[in-house]
Amino acid sequence: MNSMNLKNKKSNNLYLLFIALTAALGGFLFGYDTAVISGTIGFVKLKFALDAVMEGWFVSSALVGCIAGVSFAGELSDRLGRKKALLASGLLFSISAIGCAISASHTELIMYRIVGGLGVGVASMLSPLYISEVSPAKIRGRMVALYQLAIAVGILFAYFFNAWLLKNSLTFEIPNALLQKIFSEEVWRAMFGSEILPAMLFFITMFFIPESPRWLAAKGKSLQAGAVLAKINGISIAEKELISINKALAKEEKGSWGVLFHPGIRVAMFAGIFLAVLSQFTGINAIIYYGPRIMEESGLKLSDALGGQVIIGFVNVAATVFAILKIDKYGRKKLMLGGVSGMVISLVIVGILFLLKITSGVIILIFILTFCASFSVGFGPVIWVLLSEIYPTNVRGRAMSIATLSLWIGTALVGQLVPWMLETLTAAGTFFVFALFCTPVPFILKRIPETKGMSLEDIENVWR
Repeated sequence: MNSMNLKNKKSNNLYLLFIALTAALGGFLFGYDTAVISGTIGFVKLKFALDAVMEGWFVSSALVGCIAGVSFAGELSDRLGRKKALLASGLLFSISAIGCAISASHTELIMYRIVGGLGVGVASMLSPLYISEVSPAKIRGRMVALYQLAIAVGILFAYFFNAWLLKNSLTFEIPNALLQKIFSEEVWRAMFGSEILPAMLFFITMFFIPESPRWLAAKGKSLQAGAVLAKINGISIAEKELISINKALAKEEKGSWGVLFHPGIRVAMFAGIFLAVLSQFTGINAIIYYGPRIMEESGLKLSDALGGQVIIGFVNVAATVFAILKIDKYGRKKLMLGGVSGMVISLVIVGILFLLKITSGVIILIFILTFCASFSVGFGPVIWVLLSEIYPTNVRGRAMSIATLSLWIGTALVGQLVPWMLETLTAAGTFFVFALFCTPVPFILKRIPETKGMSLEDIENVWR
C-alpha cells in the first residue's frame, strides 16, 4: 500500500509538473519576445533611419499590443476559460514571428510586433494565473515561479540566438534569395523569426492540459473540476479542496467587478497594481531592451555587448532557480525584500560608476549582473506569484488583468522613455531614477499578508 501511494504521488507530481511547464511556455515566449528585440534595435534603426522617438516606438509598439492583450484577456478567460485564451496567445505569437521576419516596411514590422504583443499580454497574465489555480498550496509558489524561470530561459535563448546569428550571418550561403536576406543580409529578420519554433510548441502542447479546476468550479462544473483535482492531488485531497473552493465561491458576488472594491480585497487590488508598476520602473526591462547600447557606452563593441547579454541571461536563470527552491520556504515577502535591497545597491553603484566615468566593461557588467540576480531572486518571481494568488476565484482573471495591465503600461512607458533618459539624464541619472523607484516596495509589502502554504481560498478569507 505504501509503495502504491508513493507511486501515485510521483505520478501526480509528474502530471502537475507537465501542466505547469506547458503553461510556463507562455513565460518562455514572453521572455523571448521581450529580449529578442535587444539584438535588432541597431539594425532596424539603421535600416529605417529611426530617430530617438521612432526608436522608442519600435521598442514599445509590442508593449502597446501587450496592453491591449491583457485588457481583454481577463474577461475572455473568466468567460471562456484559461485554456482557450492561452491557445489564442500561442497563435498570436506564431503569426508575429513569421510576419516580423518577412516584413516589407517599417509599418508592417510595427504591426506584427503589436500582434506579438497581444500574445505576450495574454500569456503574461494567464500563464501564472492558470498555474496557481492547478497547484497545491504547499508548492504553489514554486510552481508559479516556474513561469519566471521560463521567462529567464526565454530571455537567455533570445540573447544566445541573437549572438549566434550575428556571429554567423556573414558565413550563411543559402540558395533561396528570401532566406539569404533573412539569415545573412538582414539578420534581424532571423532574430525575430526564430520565435516560431517555441510558439508552435506552446500552441500544440496546450491541447494536452486540462482546464483550470477553479474556473470549472466557478462555472458550476464541479464534476469536471473534481476530476482534474483528483488527477493532480488524489481523490481524498481533491474532495476536501473542492469543498473549500465551493464554499469560497458561495461567498462571492458572482462574476461582479464589485468584489474588487470589498474593503479588504480593495487593498489587495491596489497593492498588486503598485507592485506591478514598480517592477518595471526599477529598470529591469531597460537593461533587457537597451543592454547592448548601455554596454557600448561603457566601451564594449556590439558583438561583445550581445555576448554580455548572454551572461546576463545565465545569471537570471541561476538566480530564478534559487528563488524557486526557496520561495515556499522563506516566503514571498522575504525574497522580495532581499531582492529589492540588492537592486538598490547595484543601481546606485552603476550610476556612480557612470557618473565618475569608471566604465570599463568588466566593472559595469559585474554590477549589472548583481542587479539582474537580485531582481530574479525577488521581484521577478514573487510579483507573478502574488498577482496569481490574491484575488477571488470568480473575478481572478479580470482582477489580475488590471494589475498586469498596470505592469505593461509601466513597461511601455519605460521602453518609450529610456532612449530619452539616456540622452537627457545620461546613463548615471537613469540608473539613479531606477533606484529611487525601488524605495516604496517595503511599505507596500507591509500591507500584504505572507501567503506561503495558504490555499487560494484561505488567502481570500484573510482579505475579507
